[in-house]
Amino acid sequence: MTVSERAHELAMAAAQAAADKKAQDIVIIDVGDQLAITDAFLVASAPNERQVLAIVDAIEERLLELPEKAKPIRREGERGGRWVLLDYVDIVVHVQHTEEREFYALDRLWKDCPQIPFVDRDLADSAAGTTSAE
Repeated sequence: MTVSERAHELAMAAAQAAADKKAQDIVIIDVGDQLAITDAFLVASAPNERQVLAIVDAIEERLLELPEKAKPIRREGERGGRWVLLDYVDIVVHVQHTEEREFYALDRLWKDCPQIPFVDRDLADSAAGTTSAE
C-alpha cells in the first residue's frame, strides 16, 4: 500500500461519512503508484442528485471535524449534482449519480490499482452483535 497515513485517515473518514448518508458501492483505490498528484481515490454513488449532494456535504463536514482539519482545495460538479469531485490533495473524492458511475466506470479504469478495504462501521457493529448473540 502506497497511501500515506494522512491519506488513509482522510479516506476512511470520508468513506464512513458517505456510508452514513447511504452512499452505494464505496470503493477506495490506491492510485499512489500511478499518479503523482494524489494517493487515493474514493468513489461512491447515489441514486439521485439530492443524495449525491448530501453525501458530499457529509464528507466535507466529517473531514473538518478531524483533529487535523481537511478542506478541499478544489470542488467541481456541484451545480449539476451528478458527479461531484472533492480534491483534498492526499485523496480525491468522486461522488457520482449511479448512471454516471456506470457510464464512466472509474473502478474499471483503475482496476490495476489495489483497493483499500473499507467496512461500514454500522455493518461491522451489526455483524459483531449477531456473532455475540449466537
